[in-house]
Parts: sequence; C-alpha cells; structure tokens
Amino acid sequence: MKSLYATTAAIEGGAGLALLCLPSAAANLLLGAPLQQPAAFTVARIGGAGLLTLGVACWLARNDAQSPAARGLIAAMVIYNIGVALILGSAGVRSQSVGIILWPAVVLHTVMTAWCIMSLRSSSIAERPGNFS
Repeated sequence: MKSLYATTAAIEGGAGLALLCLPSAAANLLLGAPLQQPAAFTVARIGGAGLLTLGVACWLARNDAQSPAARGLIAAMVIYNIGVALILGSAGVRSQSVGIILWPAVVLHTVMTAWCIMSLRSSSIAERPGNFS
C-alpha cells in the first residue's frame, strides 16, 4: 500500500497546488472553460486546499499502511475517487466542451478506485486469523 499512498499523494497534492495557484488554468484543462466569477475562484481554491491536505495525509500515512487510521484513509479515498469519476464523467457527457485532461482524469480516478479497493481487500485478507504473511 506504500506505493498507493505515494501515488495518491503526488496526484492529489499536484492537483491541489494547481487549483490553489492557477485555478482558472486548472479548470480550463479539466473542463474546457476558464473560471470567470470570483466565487468560482474561491471554491476552486477551497477544493485545492482539500486536495493538498489529502495528498499530505497520504504521504504521511505511507509508512504505516496497516493501522486502522491508514486503512480508513484508503476507504475514504474509495469514496472520493468514485465521486470524482462520476462527477467528471457526468460533466463530460453533458458538456459540449471538455478540457484535454477530463477523460484521462475520469480513467485515472476509476483506476485509483480499483487500486484502493484491492488494497483494502488484500490487507483485510492478510489480517484474518491463520494467515501468516
């Protein structure tokens, strides 16, 4: 699970920094339209702060993958990644213009969902009584 945490930290930390520093450019790459309203900039930056926080949490948990808190973080990542894949996919289907990274982001979050689920399953199997791993 260490590589899952490190990968998540890099992806979400990078996305968070992009939304914090260049929210309109990040939105344009993702959705094919720049941000125009001050409220949109504020919401994008709040999202960026949240993503950066998620990245930091994953980075700090990378060496403690089997603790209940670290496994809870991966469970939360399942919900997050499913939500992002559905929201972005829905936006891509409904919108005429999409950004260059929209569909790759949908695929990435779908793959990350599967990786998180597989990691949770493998860690719960390893913890069953009688397993000596």
